[in-house]
Amino acid sequence: MTRVSVIGAGSWGTTLAILLAEKGYSVHLWVRDAQQFSRMKEERVNARYLPGVPFPPKLELTGELSHAYDFGDFLVLAVPTHAMRSVCASFPTRKSEKILISVSKGIENDTLMRMSEVISQTTGVSLDHIATLSGPSHAEEVSRKIATAVVTASRDLETARKVRELFRTEYFRVYSSDDLIGVELGGALKNVIAIAAGIADGAGFGDNTKAALLTRGLVEMTRLGVMLGARRETFAGLSGMGDLIVTCMSRHSRNRYVGEQIGRGRHLDDVLQEMVMVAEGVKTTRSVHQLCDQLGVEMPISEQVFQVLFTNKSPLQAVYDLMTRDPKEEKFE
Repeated sequence: MTRVSVIGAGSWGTTLAILLAEKGYSVHLWVRDAQQFSRMKEERVNARYLPGVPFPPKLELTGELSHAYDFGDFLVLAVPTHAMRSVCASFPTRKSEKILISVSKGIENDTLMRMSEVISQTTGVSLDHIATLSGPSHAEEVSRKIATAVVTASRDLETARKVRELFRTEYFRVYSSDDLIGVELGGALKNVIAIAAGIADGAGFGDNTKAALLTRGLVEMTRLGVMLGARRETFAGLSGMGDLIVTCMSRHSRNRYVGEQIGRGRHLDDVLQEMVMVAEGVKTTRSVHQLCDQLGVEMPISEQVFQVLFTNKSPLQAVYDLMTRDPKEEKFE
């Protein structure tokens, strides 16, 4: 019997735990907050993050991280990117052949590491036993069994295929890839562009503006990804263009929502304080800004998002500065 531990009981971690338990696997879901753990255990639902979706019988809860680590053959890491290092550093330090799967989308501030790099560094697990799962997949829809397609990637393609088989169902189609860098970066960088799309929405711009942001944003994502070792074609796939579309367009998108509120004139701190869930793109915007400085990569949309979020630049001025840049030929590079 395959055993899976899901580390993190937000909306996405809970959704994946339910999906895996309904497939017949024995699943343990680690809940960090003691009060939330007690409520979920009693009600058999995650009322805070995924209301109305009951837990199947094979889904059990645990408040002990060491137990969750020991239990699973597969560990699904569904914690916010800023917490990934501390959570992984708390795992027992013993040699293991477990497969660790990141479902978090971001780049760590200051170290500028992708999540697979953070996981490998803190646990000592080889990148050949680490995978990521990414793509256009809002928990609100997957939990309702709405048809969804995603991609899993690992440096070792056989590991990616094992993770593909672990997750795939009749409503959750999973592709596999060995471009771990590209799939991780696609999931992280699209959140920055989604904030830009939200800013445009909040400031009253139209469909033409958003189409331009998505198109040129994809160029930026690809440019940085290739510089960091990703394959260009990965960004035309589910973890790149696919996730970019859904995150920039959907009412479920936390990153688009943050941008929309900023575009309406609200302050970033006020917006974040009222949110229950994490908008990963805010911290990733800082990381992208640092990467661009280090590598000399031109990412004008991402840079304007940084200026609006962290230097109080006017969204209208940011759009004006983008529109009046020197003219050039259109190239996808």
